[in-house]
Amino acid sequence: MTIKNILEYPNLGLRINAKPVKKFNNSIKKIIKDMKDTLYNSSGIGLAATQINIHKQIIIIDITNNKNNLLIFINPIIIKKSKKNKINKEGCLSIPKIYKNISRISKIKIQFQNIFGKIFIFKIKGILSFCIQHEIDHLNGKLIIDY
Repeated sequence: MTIKNILEYPNLGLRINAKPVKKFNNSIKKIIKDMKDTLYNSSGIGLAATQINIHKQIIIIDITNNKNNLLIFINPIIIKKSKKNKINKEGCLSIPKIYKNISRISKIKIQFQNIFGKIFIFKIKGILSFCIQHEIDHLNGKLIIDY
């Protein structure tokens, strides 16, 4: 088990734009394993590689109570958004104890790759949609305090 340190604001590493993953190899699998260990050791439901100072477009999410359904999104891109927004209270592992009401798109269509590089397109709504948008913000150097 490898638990990485989560960068905390105002660490400038949180403002670095992540680069797309081009090689789907054991190095990427190791990063994801470390991210999983780190996420499951925290109180969060999502983690971007940027938050552990790895500037690759990788996010992981597990919104289950039992922490038994890890979702992996590599090179995620929102390709379609609904017009409806919803305000939710969000927290962030990189800004502990701060919560902010943020308006996010309630339904999105996302394109991403899995650990083998295969491309998927899914329609997503609700808490998973909000979490994906939050983590994609991290990949772009954006934090909840920027809203």
